[in-house]
Amino acid sequence: MSSRMDNKSYVVQMNGNGVHSKGLNGTGVNGKSANGQSVNGKSLNGKGFHHVNVNGSLYPAKAKSRRHMWEVKPSEMANNTLNPIRAIVDGMKITPNPEKPMIALSIGDPTVFGNLPTDETVLQALKDSIDSQKYNGYAPSVGYLKSRQVVANFYSCPEAPLDAEDVILTSGCSQAIDLCISVLCNPGDNILVPCPGFSLYKTLAVSMGIEVKLYNLLPEKSWEVDLQHLESLIDERTSCLIVTNPSNPCGSVFTKEHLQQILKVASKHCLPILADEIYSDMVFPGCSCPSMASLSSSVPILSCGGLAKRWLVPGWRMGWILIHDRNDIFGPEIRQGLVKLSQRILGACSIVQGALEGIFNNTPPSFYNSTISFLKSNSEICFNELSTVPGLNPVMPSGAMYLMVGIDMDHFPEFKNDVDFTERLVIDQSVFCLPASAFEYPNFFRIVVTVPEEMMVEACVRIREFCQRYYRPRSCELDQ
Repeated sequence: MSSRMDNKSYVVQMNGNGVHSKGLNGTGVNGKSANGQSVNGKSLNGKGFHHVNVNGSLYPAKAKSRRHMWEVKPSEMANNTLNPIRAIVDGMKITPNPEKPMIALSIGDPTVFGNLPTDETVLQALKDSIDSQKYNGYAPSVGYLKSRQVVANFYSCPEAPLDAEDVILTSGCSQAIDLCISVLCNPGDNILVPCPGFSLYKTLAVSMGIEVKLYNLLPEKSWEVDLQHLESLIDERTSCLIVTNPSNPCGSVFTKEHLQQILKVASKHCLPILADEIYSDMVFPGCSCPSMASLSSSVPILSCGGLAKRWLVPGWRMGWILIHDRNDIFGPEIRQGLVKLSQRILGACSIVQGALEGIFNNTPPSFYNSTISFLKSNSEICFNELSTVPGLNPVMPSGAMYLMVGIDMDHFPEFKNDVDFTERLVIDQSVFCLPASAFEYPNFFRIVVTVPEEMMVEACVRIREFCQRYYRPRSCELDQ
């Protein structure tokens, strides 16, 4: 044995069942049997850890101290993690007018006001899952096989078939997005993110050392992608294209033809797509919303979804990744990578997994239709009311739960930007809309249309009153 080896030590656990660390030859320390009874002739009774030098002598291991005073600092990942919405909202001076009750049009949670409860069949499915007592333990990190098959059956179609092995269950759609970015990207890579777009993409990517490149959506074209701008951003380090359809924050729904144009760009540049489809099927009558995977067999797609929005249960934290890879471009490596990453938190809620079959099979179409009808009605109320307010330019949505409103800042010289505008709207009128700077898109604000109808009407009245107070004609208009 070399002198270099003689200086090594090994940690040996004694628990009556043997030494739990291999000796140098795998059978014991100093050539003796690793049976937990004797090391170098010394009896070691009871459980515990003992440091054993390769020559058999026992001694307490002592590592050199790295520092002489306390110095505990957050990691680079923690320091690099920033939610743009929180960064903006936390810095706002949000003090509502005490004479007017607060109307919060800023929170993307359909349950806040209690006017959009989930269906009784959804609740019953969860109760049945609890009562069965089959789902109280750990599930596999990717989800129960039966539950994954239920999701696969629900979303499978002839154009994009799915099986259980193509599904990974996650703790909400946000974890699904996290896993997809993590498996496709390395530090130094870049991803393409819609602008305006959901702020979580940037939060996750930047924390991992991944550059975010924003591609423009065009409000004058109902928020379609500026395809030329998108393509100009692609380089050799671009590892993923994120497409959100229907859109948060825009409420837009891409046509089949436009989705095909996006897929054509991805195919040309061999770029996998992360399709955030959490609002799939939450589209207004007259619109259709095919999945991206149903329109292409050549582009590999990771589609992210969940229960949160369509079934109105965001707190249940159930999401999924659908792996569409009919040409085997991802191969086993990406699938195995997703499995490994899923093992970091040991999977999604087992109780909700047990309820998926009942939720998917028993929820009546009338529940979905009622939700969509309400969202469309509220969107029309908001759009029609604000369309006649000087200085505002709302864009009518086609789905999801949101409506974006442009602010002609030239007509509101008292305010520096959309953050200043929305902050004063709270102070004066107790109406809280989210400034679109939180979505990297200044001079707009986002309205959530899930509030009760009477509250939506009242909010629009107050916004009109606010704009009339601060609106100023341009100097050229005064000359006329």
